[in-house]
Amino acid sequence: MKFAPLAALGLALAAVTAPAAVLAQDTATPATAAAFTLDTPIETLMADERAKAVLLANFGGQDLSQHPAYDQFKGLSLKALAPFSQGLITEEMLAKIATDLAAIK
Repeated sequence: MKFAPLAALGLALAAVTAPAAVLAQDTATPATAAAFTLDTPIETLMADERAKAVLLANFGGQDLSQHPAYDQFKGLSLKALAPFSQGLITEEMLAKIATDLAAIK
């Protein structure tokens, strides 16, 4: 299955409640700040081709927007999603993504 490594993520996300998604929406960065950060909602990252390319590169070419549980986690940031990923999203991975996102101008 194409998304087999992310299957556990979908199960973990079933435990995510609506209030967590609302909190994640409140962390959107203002336009004057860096374009994208680890606090940017995944849905926003996937809507921008440059940020999407960063995620594709760091998730082994897997398009997160095609994940069966995308609607459940798209409002979360990568930082908020990491604890629910059962180790799929590591601190090292987050650091690399943060560096790559910061390079987007």
